Amino acid sequence: MTREWFTGIVSSRNKPVTIDTRVANPARVYDYWLGGKDNFAADRELAQEVIAVNPGILAEVRANRAFLGRAVRYLAAKAGVRQFLDIGTGMPTADNTHEVAQRAAPESRVLYVDNDPVVIAHAHALLTGTPDGATSYLEADVRDVETVLAQAKRTLDFTQPIGIMLLMILMMIPDADPYGIVRRLVKEAPAGSYLIISHPAGDIEAQQMADMAERLSRPGPEMTLRTHAEVSRFFDGLELLEPGVVGLSDWRPDPGDVRPAVAAGWCGVAGKP
Repeated sequence: MTREWFTGIVSSRNKPVTIDTRVANPARVYDYWLGGKDNFAADRELAQEVIAVNPGILAEVRANRAFLGRAVRYLAAKAGVRQFLDIGTGMPTADNTHEVAQRAAPESRVLYVDNDPVVIAHAHALLTGTPDGATSYLEADVRDVETVLAQAKRTLDFTQPIGIMLLMILMMIPDADPYGIVRRLVKEAPAGSYLIISHPAGDIEAQQMADMAERLSRPGPEMTLRTHAEVSRFFDGLELLEPGVVGLSDWRPDPGDVRPAVAAGWCGVAGKP
């Protein structure tokens, strides 16, 4: 018999979480694409449906994960950033933000933020950092940016540079002002901070991406694709690092990287002067 309800995981609010496993969840779908095991039949069904209309999705999610690693490694090892605010964390997998940062700088402090209590519960159980650093978790919605900032200040020092990470999350907030949210986050961060963004493209493999977005929007929230110009707008007023806003595999690839022919997403890293 298929289990339709799952109860017992405790969220960061110290309350048991009950989820309807018949309804696909974006974080668990993404987990499936990355080869994870924290997903249910509904998640796998939707994931396979998306693969059917956009076969490149597996390469894209892996390219996004690789971008995360390269960007965090650069900021920790070369730019001297020791704090990271990772919003829209998703299910824990290999080479999470704190692991990459703390390999380069063990004293790095990382705060993960997600509005899915199941994600946060898994993060509590699976993600541990170095003794010299700090790894914390916040159950909050980026649309409530003031709460995110207020809570983040309990873990991070907002007088010191912060890497603000918004990877594949801004497309999931169509009922809010995503540009305003990003501006607010950046405004609160001190000079020397960085903004790291990745976003699915609306102007690469446009029909396949539109078909994918339609399917991923069914369980909610609605998914919004954006063009290169629209993604670039998130970095207004900041100093883009070379090579600018580029494809997921094109941001400072490592020697020997296997790069997909097409990865329908844009990414970039910019500093706050």
